Amino acid sequence: MTVYDFTAKNIKGEEVPLDRLRGKVLLIVNTASKCGFTPQYEGLQELYSELKDEGFEILGFPCNQFGAQEPGSESDIQEFCQLNYGVSFPMFAKVDVKGDAADPLFKYLSKEAPGILGSKSIKWNFTKFLVDRNGNVVSRFAPTDKPESIKNAIQEQLAKMPV
Repeated sequence: MTVYDFTAKNIKGEEVPLDRLRGKVLLIVNTASKCGFTPQYEGLQELYSELKDEGFEILGFPCNQFGAQEPGSESDIQEFCQLNYGVSFPMFAKVDVKGDAADPLFKYLSKEAPGILGSKSIKWNFTKFLVDRNGNVVSRFAPTDKPESIKNAIQEQLAKMPV
């Protein structure tokens, strides 16, 4: 099983098979508009702008499970991201990322790349999962890891060709 076995609803509510991204390096992030880490949208957009032509995609998944920091509708979220941070990477519909109702993609990501002390649970917004060109989860980054601090890990994956 890989990330390519999943589908996700984009911010407009359309089903997107993730196998459309086959061969790309992905950074999958649970996001929120009213979080102390929200300014990371700026760094994520910079990474995306710089690396997208090399086969890099960021997938943003808004989540309201942590301190109710993403209370808005999908259209509110999209407008906020574009107006405040110029976000042009794909954003998806709001999801749960932990617990029984967690989106299957996030259950998979958490299982493949456990956090601190082997915890599979996502602890806060802006947890980031790096996926290689073959759809395999290779790294998990904490909310405190700023986008610019993970650029080298992304570039290492971009340098590798899919198998």
